[in-house]
Amino acid sequence: MSFYSKISGLGFYVPETIVTNDDLSKQMETSDEWIIERTGIKERRFFTEGKDSVSSMGARAAKIALERANKTPADVDMLVFATLSPDYYFPGSGVLAQRELGLRQIPCFDVRQQCSGFIYALSLADQYIKTGSAKTVLVIGSEIQSNIMEISDRGRNMSVIFGDGAGACVLEAHTKKRKGLLSTHLHADGKYAEELMLQHPGSRKKKRVTQEMIDSGELLPNMNGKLVFMNAVKYFPEVIREALAYNNLKESDIDLLVPHQANQRITLAVQKEFGLSDDRVVSNIHKYGNTTAASIPIALTEAWESGRIKDGDLICLASFGSGFTWASALIRW
Repeated sequence: MSFYSKISGLGFYVPETIVTNDDLSKQMETSDEWIIERTGIKERRFFTEGKDSVSSMGARAAKIALERANKTPADVDMLVFATLSPDYYFPGSGVLAQRELGLRQIPCFDVRQQCSGFIYALSLADQYIKTGSAKTVLVIGSEIQSNIMEISDRGRNMSVIFGDGAGACVLEAHTKKRKGLLSTHLHADGKYAEELMLQHPGSRKKKRVTQEMIDSGELLPNMNGKLVFMNAVKYFPEVIREALAYNNLKESDIDLLVPHQANQRITLAVQKEFGLSDDRVVSNIHKYGNTTAASIPIALTEAWESGRIKDGDLICLASFGSGFTWASALIRW
């Protein structure tokens, strides 16, 4: 018997603290108009220390997804946790979420593919289901990024973009070939690794953190925004078309595109490329900013909750980010 996977439950969690563009303008030289024009973001969520952590937010989203899938922690055979901002340097956040959810002694994977992390994690889960090694897999994307950024003029170009949040899905085995997750397509090109990265604290230096690193801003993430944009608008459409061709489908067959919420200008460029109307593209970056590995499951969950996803719809997920990495997935709901 052949096994395939389907999403049977979705959930998301965002911290309660809303930080608007006007709030940021009080701490750095920026404005609501400047941020909206360049990113499409109006506000984002910042975590509460002592209440929120990457693993606890992921667990909250996962509990909702499990309940909607009519599953208990005892049903879960594997957990795949995508994040660039783990609670600890080690161990990974997957085992921490496992502990919080009360899961059995199942395998837990941490995926560090940044903005493409959720689709990479989804693909990994799908392979285990297809081989019959797992029947129910919990996939989580969760990020706390507000404390990686510096809310200042020096850190402005990055700090206005990113926010905190978590999303999760339950991936479940079934036997209908053309239903559920049809395929995933993953790519990477390390040639541009340093164009979007957080270099320190890493393992290349004898001292992982020095005062010189702090003073020079080397502990802050940096991004070549122009190069990232150019590659994103190239590889987003490319990897979407790859998925469609693999499944013998046309661009017009897409009922709903759920892109990683990187930048509203990137989303609009991809939307224009495929000639998709607004009702066929999910965009919530204005509310949450870029939540990296959490952005696709948050957006997918909101779309489902609002009734934008119907049985039989063709859903396309797509991402591009640090690495560079890019990925897509097609789902027949």
